[in-house]
Amino acid sequence: MTKKIINLLILLPLGIILIVFCVANRQSATLALNPFRPEDQVLSLHAPLFVLLFAALILGMVVGAAVTWVNQSKHRKRARNQSREAVRWQAEADKHRSRAEQIAGQLPSK
Repeated sequence: MTKKIINLLILLPLGIILIVFCVANRQSATLALNPFRPEDQVLSLHAPLFVLLFAALILGMVVGAAVTWVNQSKHRKRARNQSREAVRWQAEADKHRSRAEQIAGQLPSK
């Protein structure tokens, strides 16, 4: 219940701000991808300004997530190696435990 209230208190104002932002920035804007001839229509994109800004935001989030994922690969690799080693040591301990129980079972009782 508390999580729903917190989400409502955060997401509702954020949604209202985004809607107001979209309505205020409906005018068409041109994104020119050719820096030497900006008037070139082949490498340009016409869209409302808020669409271009949201696309830039989403692209930035995807690039940031990819960079973070790549930077954390060494930690994931180390965790995989340690997990394999833990399984190997557990199997070794189980083998020694069963061997000890076997030896204890063979000893004569007093």
